[in-house]
Amino acid sequence: MNLNSRITELQRKHMRLAQEVESAQKAPASDHLWVGELKKKKLLLKEEISRLSEI
Repeated sequence: MNLNSRITELQRKHMRLAQEVESAQKAPASDHLWVGELKKKKLLLKEEISRLSEI
């Protein structure tokens, strides 16, 4: 897998997590710990995308 396809894959995962976080936050009985974990994963993906984009 080349660098551009890896970045694209990570961006897709980031977008899916963003949608999942948004949906979870809108749910009346959302689990705040789960939302926090999703946000942490999303941030890690964003950092990896940034790091790979600088190469």
